[in-house]
Amino acid sequence: MIALLTGRLAHKSPDFIILDVGGVGYRVQIPFSTYYELPDEGGAVALHIYTHVKEDAINLYGFRTMGEKEFFQLLISVSGIGPKLARDILSNIQPDELARALVQGDLARLSAIPGIGRKTSERLVLELKEKARKMDVVAASAREAAAAPPAIEVTDDVASALVNLGYKEAVVRKTLAELEIAPDASTETVLRLALKVLMK
Repeated sequence: MIALLTGRLAHKSPDFIILDVGGVGYRVQIPFSTYYELPDEGGAVALHIYTHVKEDAINLYGFRTMGEKEFFQLLISVSGIGPKLARDILSNIQPDELARALVQGDLARLSAIPGIGRKTSERLVLELKEKARKMDVVAASAREAAAAPPAIEVTDDVASALVNLGYKEAVVRKTLAELEIAPDASTETVLRLALKVLMK
């Protein structure tokens, strides 16, 4: 099952992208929040993937953050919420705000999301309130950790992604060692810098 894809953005639109991973194009459906964070076509991108398998199709849903993916999985665990509706919900509300609305039982905010009526909002609160409360704590901890990621962990993640793209590890390590990487640089930023050098 696909859980993460790292590659080059071959096409992007508000509801799906095509990600070129080693010459194979994956069609990945995305929420608006992920779309707004994507680089221009041709840029490097890494997405957390949820693989939805049906009898007649395999659909990939991609998310920029693990928090979005976790909330997506929470949403589709609720009766009557399928992957498309879950994606649409995340297109209209950020995970932090969604967690807050669920924990506080804010039916007005939830009902304002297109495709979500009063009954569905009540069901979401009933089934996800406690789970969202726990996830909100986890999300806050993750945000704090992300504020100052260890540089060595970031470079290791980038090295792994580049090797998966087909670059030789020795070349990757040499390139990363020569880059000027800020202490608070994100994995995405370092990946983009490394690819610029490697693609020359």
